[in-house]
Amino acid sequence: MTRRDLAVALAAAVTLSAAAGATRALGVLGPAVWDWQAMEAKATDVGALRNLVRQPTATLAELEMHVTTLNPGLSSHPPHTHPNEELVIVKEGTVEVLSGGSWKRIGPGSVVFNASNAPHALRNVGDGPATYHVINWKTAATPAC
Repeated sequence: MTRRDLAVALAAAVTLSAAAGATRALGVLGPAVWDWQAMEAKATDVGALRNLVRQPTATLAELEMHVTTLNPGLSSHPPHTHPNEELVIVKEGTVEVLSGGSWKRIGPGSVVFNASNAPHALRNVGDGPATYHVINWKTAATPAC
């Protein structure tokens, strides 16, 4: 074993130990219910945000869920990518989503899958607020940033 091999192994052990410590600090998410009436909506520059959870589960390194409400004519952010996969479920309103290189118009009940590192975006093209649920996750298979 070379010094380089030893250094890489040590760095990996420290990283794994830190990740395990972070998981223990947050705890593994067990059974949970989020009541719409009890969710706190925090005002943002583009509408409102309801943060639900961001923590590990029994099978995921991280589960993150939130609900965004966009005011008419606004976008949550410019087109972007990230390594984690993501589902978007439209609750109300009319939105356009960038998916697979083109913009698609969708409404309530529609579901969008944003693949790992695929460019995506969402904008409210309706006359009223658009509200959508976002569910994203990280696993051991999620690419590094």
